[in-house]
Amino acid sequence: MSPLNTEFHRLFLSSAGPQAPAALLDDQGLTRALVLELIAPVDTVAMGALWQGLQTELGLPAPAVAVNGQDALQLWLSLAQPVGLAQARAFLEGLVARYLPALQARQWRAWPAADAARPGGVAHVPPIPAEQPGGDCWSAFVSPDLAPVFAETPWLDIPPRDDAQAALLRGLSTIGPTAWAEAMGQLTAQAPVPMEDAAATPAVGPIATPAGVGPGADVTDPRAFLQAVMCDTRVPLALRVEAAKALLPGAD
Repeated sequence: MSPLNTEFHRLFLSSAGPQAPAALLDDQGLTRALVLELIAPVDTVAMGALWQGLQTELGLPAPAVAVNGQDALQLWLSLAQPVGLAQARAFLEGLVARYLPALQARQWRAWPAADAARPGGVAHVPPIPAEQPGGDCWSAFVSPDLAPVFAETPWLDIPPRDDAQAALLRGLSTIGPTAWAEAMGQLTAQAPVPMEDAAATPAVGPIATPAGVGPGADVTDPRAFLQAVMCDTRVPLALRVEAAKALLPGAD
């Protein structure tokens, strides 16, 4: 195994099955790689604030920065233990809400993503680096301080060197279970109401869910129910947050 493959495997890959090679998704649709894509042109100042906030506010290791070879800059986060689609989406959506609140839905993508056409109903991004269709552009990991260079043209014109790619990944660490749970708690926690404002704050009744939204009556498994709630973007955000909390390791 080359140094690049060793580092990519260490950070992002999971076993896809007893006889299958390691992949970004295992045979249960779980992943150790969370990828946030920001569509060009990218506000790299805001992206830099997110990259920094992950470390200084959430206490997480620095993510890898990449160009996807087509239309976006990427942040790759490595987990020590794989998670399912619901928790991955909750985390990435929480990052966007906290650090990129002005970003419109068409300006970002989060992976893994639900895809009924894929085995297990989950899709992920292609591994990096890779030559893109047509052979004129490449995806690659890049140094974080070079992200502004690729804000409007998120690709390389020449193949990246494997040794340079390995060097960029070698200094990165995975997010352990405790750090993951703590960061999820921060991203999904409701902001406290100041005591002096509490009396003036009207009581909020139960959150209504529109008819036809959320899991169907045929979903009886509790974990499957929570995952369905978390993945349904039509469900009110507060309910999706509570579902994500319930899916955290160690939650009752």
